[in-house]
Amino acid sequence: MRRSSAAMALKGLCGGAVHLPGDPTYDLARAAWNTAADQRPAAVAYPADAAEVAAVVRAARSVGLRVAPQGTGHHAAALGALNDAVLVRTAAMTGVSVDRRARRARVGAGMLWADVVPRLSPLTALHPVAPDVGVAGYSLSGGLSWYGRCLGLQSSSVTAIEVVTADGTQVRTDAGHDPDLFWALRGGGANFGIVTGLEFALHAVGEVHAGLLAWDWTRAESILPRWIAWAANAPETVTTSLRITRMSSVAPPELRGRRLVVIDGAVLGPAPSVLAELRALRPEVDTFAAVAPAALLRLHLEPEGPRALRLDSVLLGELGPAAVDAFLATAGPGPGTTLRTVELRQLGGALARPDPAGGAVSHVDGSFLLVAASEENGTQGADDVRLVLAAMAPFATGRRYLGLSADQDDGEAGFDPDAWSRLRKIRSAVDPDQLFIASHPIPPVS
Repeated sequence: MRRSSAAMALKGLCGGAVHLPGDPTYDLARAAWNTAADQRPAAVAYPADAAEVAAVVRAARSVGLRVAPQGTGHHAAALGALNDAVLVRTAAMTGVSVDRRARRARVGAGMLWADVVPRLSPLTALHPVAPDVGVAGYSLSGGLSWYGRCLGLQSSSVTAIEVVTADGTQVRTDAGHDPDLFWALRGGGANFGIVTGLEFALHAVGEVHAGLLAWDWTRAESILPRWIAWAANAPETVTTSLRITRMSSVAPPELRGRRLVVIDGAVLGPAPSVLAELRALRPEVDTFAAVAPAALLRLHLEPEGPRALRLDSVLLGELGPAAVDAFLATAGPGPGTTLRTVELRQLGGALARPDPAGGAVSHVDGSFLLVAASEENGTQGADDVRLVLAAMAPFATGRRYLGLSADQDDGEAGFDPDAWSRLRKIRSAVDPDQLFIASHPIPPVS
């Protein structure tokens, strides 16, 4: 069946919220958060609830179309060609309920963290460093937060998942109900179904100090090795990152547009004397102070809303002088580059310890996560990102954190060998025909 005629079979679904090529609404419907991705699926569906998701899955399967779940589309570029697929956008599935006594929250798959975190007070969740990230995609890919070194990955805080499987069945899975699927979703995500809602544990973090320290980027050569040495011995109550970045329009007026070395992060507990060694480096700006947990959602001072983004990452081990030199040679103040940010996120602590109750991704194998990003929507931006990753490759662990990886073909590198084997077996059981398209494919066992 031709793609166009197959897609017509979906036209009346979702109360009419199905958009086909040629429709006046198609271009708006297919647009991802990352505008560098030019998605052109056979159809775009906006289901309002799990029942409508199930109807789309059954209809797509019946006419030979594949299905690509998508919340925000931050990682849309890694999905590849979608010409034989229905793009299922989950944005309409909203809603938040909070049980503070049980320390649990339930959210619809279309929710953004910006709309969830303020509703959790005085508790909080292990949310990301940017507010316009989707709860579902982030939670199922691992989830690195400002609390990570103390409390681990957000995926390990997920307690239940509502999902539509490849045969159109609506399932609620947790540790006691279909535990294999529950395990696989927490790391394998869209390879196993379309998530329509999820529940996760909330945390009482008490006193939090957070903020940033900033220097002109010409200080990078002296600041970077000092931070690396400090990070190696910092207590698990501290989670920070170091960035060489061009400050965005949401930064304070005196910083906007400047290229700086920035150390930002959070300290759980009383006054952060642990920062004394970094403060001795005499930053131009020091905003660390006691804050409400919700303030951490915008700590990174990143612009919000859709934009073109070329981004990739690599997990690194311990970083010595050679690694510092390689980092500065490609990201430091000397090179001409389109890069907006090159960041090292501090790992270790609880992030490094496998969680027996966690999912397919229960820990992160590395001391630092390198993230490089360019907003130049062309080949130069992608080339500059690749240049940084290539320079740091000698210091890589060989594993990837797929939540911030743009490479569609690196799925296996995101898991240890036993987890990868188990994931493939579960994919064979729940989606042997590979109906679902994910940004990091997990193939069934042959």
